[in-house]
Amino acid sequence: MSERLESVRRDYTPAFLAHLNRRSEAGLRAAYELGRAAMAAEVSMLDLVQIHHAVFLDVALTVRDLDELPAMLDAAAAFLVEALAPYEMTQRTPVRRGGD
Repeated sequence: MSERLESVRRDYTPAFLAHLNRRSEAGLRAAYELGRAAMAAEVSMLDLVQIHHAVFLDVALTVRDLDELPAMLDAAAAFLVEALAPYEMTQRTPVRRGGD
């Protein structure tokens, strides 16, 4: 993994873990900011998804109570959606053409 991706993962992991523990708007805001930082560092959306998956897998392997898993999956999905939101926003920005 490149240094750039390792740096994103180092930032992603504690924010992700904090969100799983608290499941708050602050955690989702952190995910959004991580997504913005990843975009600024020219990390692709696919790379960010792979980072999320790797971090989530590390966490999921530690789950002892399977009853907690559905809530954890929902929280992890919400975090990923927020991290990807900046990428989505760049795709939805209208392109202005002359005369429009």
